[in-house]
Amino acid sequence: MSEQRAEQGPAGQKTIRVMVVDDHPMWRDAVARDLAAAGFDVVATAGDGEQAVRRAQAAAPDVLVLDLNLPAKPGVQVCKELVAAFPALRVLVLSASGEHADVLEAVKSGATGYLLKSASTDELIDAVRRTAAGDPVFTPGLAGLVLGEYRRLASEPAPAADTDVPKAPELTDRETEVLRLVAKGLSYKQIAERLVISHRTVQNHVQNTLGKLQLHNRVELVRYAIERGLDDA
Repeated sequence: MSEQRAEQGPAGQKTIRVMVVDDHPMWRDAVARDLAAAGFDVVATAGDGEQAVRRAQAAAPDVLVLDLNLPAKPGVQVCKELVAAFPALRVLVLSASGEHADVLEAVKSGATGYLLKSASTDELIDAVRRTAAGDPVFTPGLAGLVLGEYRRLASEPAPAADTDVPKAPELTDRETEVLRLVAKGLSYKQIAERLVISHRTVQNHVQNTLGKLQLHNRVELVRYAIERGLDDA
């Protein structure tokens, strides 16, 4: 995405840049208005998948609020392409579908969270803020589904080891401790309170761990931790 100067909100905090993608104009405009009224910087909107990819590349949002059912290109493909190209982008799916297959496909494509359109405006606003902070956000009941799928995948036989693959880098004790709590589904705020450290310190540990493990987002990090049994530790 093109590099742009971040606007500053209250107390010098960075204003969260949001883009809304939905093929229903009235719904799209209503969501954009609600988010703008809550203090977010709505940098773009789009009504189909191809338009969404182009405008996201130009507008550089921090959070993409994305419907799955889009003309021209499906939402999961939009998510996959943009997250692959811009790993720092957070994607919150906002969908009318609560079907398990849709939820899992969205998460596997790189979505950070999944919220049903039956959610209230306050729930949406909170979800966008938490998504921007890197927390996984799911409509109640869906988080367990996603973690269960990770556990199922982790229980499958691992592929034959490649002797040419370098050994995984060592994490510090604190990074491992934070990773264990991430795998248990705790938010950054909860981890900070549990370990008596700042929210920013938790974010730094997570970013350092992502870099060491060459992972792209918190979803991949949770799966890595579960595969190693850290969620049960």
